[in-house]
Amino acid sequence: MNAYPLWIWIAIAAVVILVIVGLIAVGARRSRSAALRQRFGTEYDVAVRRAGNRTAGEEDLARRAEEVRHFDIHPLAAGERDGYRREWRAIETRFVDRPATAVVEAEELINSVMRARGYPIADFEKDAALLSVEHPRVVEHYRAGHRALEANGTGTASTEDLRQAMLHFRALFEDLVGSGSADVERPIARDEERLH
Repeated sequence: MNAYPLWIWIAIAAVVILVIVGLIAVGARRSRSAALRQRFGTEYDVAVRRAGNRTAGEEDLARRAEEVRHFDIHPLAAGERDGYRREWRAIETRFVDRPATAVVEAEELINSVMRARGYPIADFEKDAALLSVEHPRVVEHYRAGHRALEANGTGTASTEDLRQAMLHFRALFEDLVGSGSADVERPIARDEERLH
């Protein structure tokens, strides 16, 4: 009779351990989901929708982040940033006379900036996925501008659609080019200021 209560206690302990392990697993999953949602913003919902379920979408986002970790993504130097800004202003000026050409040039300039920052440029969907890791808040601008270009290729984009594409590309461009606060030259200047 003494053995029977011992087996009951062992079974209860095993069930309690399984429940605790299950709760830890659920908590870890929720924590991972919350962290990915926080990091990727609306891109989280896009990835989940495209993947068809939350698990597959989260795995895609984690894979993107891991892939980008192996690239040498870096800010632009001040000279590069200034040169790209001059090119952007010239493209915007050409928009008045040749909107479709200007939008194509804007996307090409964005691809040049991405290359200069260390992103590999392959195909559009791959580029957007990789860009979403470091620029999740503006990657939808990249997609919207690209959709307008595709519509223009089929003859279904209006001048307003092209204007909107330029606005989308400008938001992405500004985020990619940045303000220069992360430039390599600036920390050196700050260190020199502290010495005086």
